[in-house]
Amino acid sequence: MGEATANEILLRIEGMRTWFPIKRGVLARTVGHVKAVDDVSLEIRRGETLGLVGESGCGKTTLGRTLLRLEEPTAGSAWFDGNELFALDERQMRPLRRRLQMVFQDPYASLNPRMTVLDILTEAMAFHRLLRGSREEAAVQLLGEVGMDAGTLHRYPHEFSGGQRQRISIARALSLSPEFLVCDEAVSALDVSVQAQVINLLMDLREARGLSYLFISHDLSVVRHISHRVAVMYLGRIVETGPAEAVIDQPLHPYTQALVSAIPTPGRERPKRIVLSGELPSPANPPAGCPFHTRCPEAMEVCRKQFPALHRQGERTVHCHLCLSSQASSVATAGNSVPGPAKNVMKT
Repeated sequence: MGEATANEILLRIEGMRTWFPIKRGVLARTVGHVKAVDDVSLEIRRGETLGLVGESGCGKTTLGRTLLRLEEPTAGSAWFDGNELFALDERQMRPLRRRLQMVFQDPYASLNPRMTVLDILTEAMAFHRLLRGSREEAAVQLLGEVGMDAGTLHRYPHEFSGGQRQRISIARALSLSPEFLVCDEAVSALDVSVQAQVINLLMDLREARGLSYLFISHDLSVVRHISHRVAVMYLGRIVETGPAEAVIDQPLHPYTQALVSAIPTPGRERPKRIVLSGELPSPANPPAGCPFHTRCPEAMEVCRKQFPALHRQGERTVHCHLCLSSQASSVATAGNSVPGPAKNVMKT
């Protein structure tokens, strides 16, 4: 996609940290912190989907929630269309909330079981005084965008399948005409065939509305299909970024290589499976140096002492001491320029 200009960047994060205090004792003294997100810097362009991948517990959801100010950051900055999100109070943040929305993993848990679809879709519009005309007309238009008919207006969430509930969740997120959506494992709880339908819907909406997505998922095959670029997260830190096909076809960081080796890819020779030893360390007590060194099969002495500096090559970035070698640099160069995500639909 080339280097982004300032006008092309919708969201920029610099040095973001979200740490949660660990309190103990009768006086609830702070004895440490859970470093859920630790020194993250990212950019998301207008009309782009950035896929965020990593193991459960690595901080992906916390990053998304912090961007929407559902969690408060400990440090760092985030600019959305020129607005410094973390410097705004609640009153100043309110008009921006219309432009930043979230689609949650579990639609049944995120939809009020006592509200009809009509109420769910128009509640936020009424709160922000955006209703023009009848509630029914506004709700029917939203339902049409997500492939559902007007006959569902007066039904309740429990009357729908998981895929239908997620479509309602997406329609609710669209009700305020946002520019940016955080999709937090939005298809992981759905059957594979339904996943494909929802992914195709999100891609169609992106084209029709000019949306930008932060697409959080543990499924690299889904991420590859929908994303322009990918960021790989490990223990609260971003360890690799780049164009989706380049990162998945030619991963540079050993952790990314391990994730990719677990993907079954029809019609391609599957790389040898890399099995990581040990468990994901606790974010309350992360290892010194590179946080991945305790599980990395290629770890060197320097990895145990020093966090690797950012290694940049074209559109790709990686935090890894190994990638300072000329061999890794040549691999990075080979994967600099790649097309965006496929426009053809995902097979159901």
